[in-house]
Amino acid sequence: MLKGKLSFITILLGLLLVCTLPGTGFAKMPESSYWYPENLLNWSPETDPNAVYNKSSVPLAERETMFNVNETAQSKAKLVALSALNPNTSGVPSQGGKDFFANTFSYWQYVDLMVYWAGSAGEGIIVPPSADVIDASHKNGVPILGNVFFPPKVYGGQEQWVDQMLSQREDGSFPAADKLLEAAEYYGFDGWFINQETEGGTAETAQKTKDFLKYLQDNKPEGMHIMWYDSMVENGSIRWQNHLTDQNKMFLQDGTDRISDSMFLNFWWTNQQSSHNKALEIGRSPYDLFTGIDVEANGTNTNIRWNGIFPEGQAPLTSLGIYRPDWAFKTTDTMEAFYQKEQEFWTGLAGDPRKTSENGSWKGIAHYFTAKTVIKELPFVTHFNTGSGKFFAVDGAVLGDSEWNNRSLQDILPTWRWIRESKGEALDVDFDWNTAFYGGSSLKVSGNLSKENATHVKLYKTNLPIGKDTELSVTYKTAVKKPNMKIGISFADQPEKFVYFDVKKKSHNNWTEETINLNQYKGKNIATISLFFESEDAIEDYQMNIGELKVTNKHNDKEVPAAPKNLKVENAAFTNGLYADAEVAWEPVKGQIHHYEIYRKFPNGEKELVGAVPNQVFYLSELRRSGKEAATTLEIIAVTPEFVRGEAATVSFEWPPYPKPKADFSASQTIAAPGEEIQFFNKSSEATEEVEWHFEGGSPEVSTDHNPIVTYQEEGVYSVTLKAKNSEGEDVLLKEAFITISEDAKHISNVALNKIATASGQCAPSEAAKYAVDGSVINNSKWCAIGANHWLMVDLGQVYNLSSFVIKHAEAGGEPAAFNTRAFTIEVSLDGENWTNAVTVEDNTAAISEHSIQLTEGRYLRFEVQQPTQGGDQATRIFEFEAYGF
Repeated sequence: MLKGKLSFITILLGLLLVCTLPGTGFAKMPESSYWYPENLLNWSPETDPNAVYNKSSVPLAERETMFNVNETAQSKAKLVALSALNPNTSGVPSQGGKDFFANTFSYWQYVDLMVYWAGSAGEGIIVPPSADVIDASHKNGVPILGNVFFPPKVYGGQEQWVDQMLSQREDGSFPAADKLLEAAEYYGFDGWFINQETEGGTAETAQKTKDFLKYLQDNKPEGMHIMWYDSMVENGSIRWQNHLTDQNKMFLQDGTDRISDSMFLNFWWTNQQSSHNKALEIGRSPYDLFTGIDVEANGTNTNIRWNGIFPEGQAPLTSLGIYRPDWAFKTTDTMEAFYQKEQEFWTGLAGDPRKTSENGSWKGIAHYFTAKTVIKELPFVTHFNTGSGKFFAVDGAVLGDSEWNNRSLQDILPTWRWIRESKGEALDVDFDWNTAFYGGSSLKVSGNLSKENATHVKLYKTNLPIGKDTELSVTYKTAVKKPNMKIGISFADQPEKFVYFDVKKKSHNNWTEETINLNQYKGKNIATISLFFESEDAIEDYQMNIGELKVTNKHNDKEVPAAPKNLKVENAAFTNGLYADAEVAWEPVKGQIHHYEIYRKFPNGEKELVGAVPNQVFYLSELRRSGKEAATTLEIIAVTPEFVRGEAATVSFEWPPYPKPKADFSASQTIAAPGEEIQFFNKSSEATEEVEWHFEGGSPEVSTDHNPIVTYQEEGVYSVTLKAKNSEGEDVLLKEAFITISEDAKHISNVALNKIATASGQCAPSEAAKYAVDGSVINNSKWCAIGANHWLMVDLGQVYNLSSFVIKHAEAGGEPAAFNTRAFTIEVSLDGENWTNAVTVEDNTAAISEHSIQLTEGRYLRFEVQQPTQGGDQATRIFEFEAYGF
């Protein structure tokens, strides 16, 4: 069963309350959609401001199987992957994110169907794929499905959600089904995975569910796919069959009626011969059944009864369904480790798709499935760009120095990872995220090179036609005197026979392009593109970076795309006069456009890349003002599939007047013993250019340091003043009686530990208020509440002098950072009726937040939550609430 497998669902164990429905607007960067049934029924792209950013513009590419490099692999059975391509349901940016380390899945060549695995009771149960994932999937010829997840009740599932989805009009039509189809067509993805695991159904529920699926089947456009999960049976109960049986066949086929296009079978099976036979009995292909394997927890250490699907010497019994291959991402924390695990998962420990029989019990998916290719039309261009980077390079120049990810920009990556042929020790081949010609990565070939270990690296399976003007070119960088590299190609009629072309131009550590005319092979089709490395002289620490590889048709005058027209910057919003958020749009340029690049131009004439998208809208997020510029100019450039850049179009927006500073500060502690060091932290607005501190009774008494360290020798209570200045003016903040110097400081402790705690609600008895003050963050010891405006109150039992609070949020207990409490207040009271605000936080992202206050008397503490997470999830998770005093 799938009910307990999502990391972001399992943490909702016991949630039995409905969360507040997320809003439709966005404060800054637009987010990918997620809905409850009520939201879905009210959704319309015309009223959803995020919708236009969530559209894919990449059509589904056609694929070919062609030849195979592994005799054990086949192409009759298909493969579906149910993968959490984003870590959460909510808070997923529509056009890529700001982190280099992201799930840039890249083994599309073995996948026939992708399910965007997401959904939770606390965020939303109906989730279309994010646009960048649709783009990457389609570019690689893989249809992708959204997810409809009705959770078990123990995970927050509600019968009313099922009822809302199955509601019908008088004419028998299903409004929710119409909305599912509308969303898929508008966003540009390929169908839905339906997973109904909420208990309480009856035979009538099952019949209505079947009718719902049949309605989708009858009304979906051609090519759309509906997959059903083996959960509900014909009497409406949830009972996983693990096979196709008489109990669940009605959800796949009912007599002559096709109900679903495929079914994902649960994991508890030994042999699927009975499912194979039942499929044939009801007139369906056995390969419409996807036998599930659950790899979320153990990945390549999962014990699978492979012979139960792929009996030796026979055709496969069913297709294969892989649940959570994102294991490779979620169990690593570096891109290198992630890609290494991905390689082991898909091609096995040997790292060679030809040698899967050498891999032990986990042979790799390449052992069973033939790699497919979409590379069959010109132009073909790759920069070995994985879809994220530590910087962004354009034609070898770094034009963006921030981390980024955008899977819309992921190239078609090498078909084989890696086929390296050598009589000696083969050179290493991998992606290099420190060097790029375009995007954030390149291909790196490295090692000690000699004649004895000449290495042939087969990269791409293709079916590219060669015409009279076809050219093959490579852009590369190396430090050695000559490249010691050849480009190899084979042809469709003899894919194992190669011809090689010398690469002769010297690189001198600069990006160098070499082009080869293929006119002599006109009429043939390229089957393989490879690289060959050899040197007469031994070269230690040889390294070659390939920044671009392309096959194109030569044009005397390459067509340069026109400049975009009707550029608009709308709904600009400014934060502190220094950061801008705005909607940017333009008319699409005629002709084939691969993507658009968006630059900001600086007053000194330089420019930086701020984004690249395949569609004609872009959300400018948190753009930092350059100095005191009065206006910022943006430049939009269209880029063709051959990476020819067009003419630039510009549009500008004006900034508000440059702001005066706003003074603010905090201290490492507000009570200390005589002579003990206290560090003060300048938290004034970014517009501050100078600061001036005054410390009553302190040493030093005056400082212009940003974060000075001060000592006090005498007991007492002291004020602190901070003056923040810039060219526009100054602001002064005086905190009276802010610092207390006392010998009693040595007695400060966590006075909230194991005190009486109450709360406005709880997710389950095991997540009650008392677990927020038990001194532990292990074994999921936390207070959890779902919904809006929750609070936690602690009775300290007596009055204490309070000096600080420490809050340990979700991440401190091992949960995703996206679940850290965003906005909250802490109030103090002597009597439990009259409250004084001590702490206000509006933008926390930390796992552990510390909040010093001036010494305050109090017995009762109240922690109130305004925004429980970083995104739309409505569950508050506090692993520990600590209050320090004496």
